[in-house]
Amino acid sequence: MKKVIFLATVAFLAMLVLAPVAMAQGTTMMMSAAGTSAPSVPSSGGPAILLPAAALLLGSGILTYAILRRR
Repeated sequence: MKKVIFLATVAFLAMLVLAPVAMAQGTTMMMSAAGTSAPSVPSSGGPAILLPAAALLLGSGILTYAILRRR
């Protein structure tokens, strides 16, 4: 049972690291005719991303604590 929980935790953390990279592959940077970057930068999510990020961090921390406590 410990191995399954550990494997799930590792897979979850790998997903957290690799998902932004996979999502960013389809984006391109817009360039103007002069070769400088466009003046308007698209929104990156801002404060709306804080709650899911905090929930994921807290959940993985609790899961890690539970695994380490059983040892």
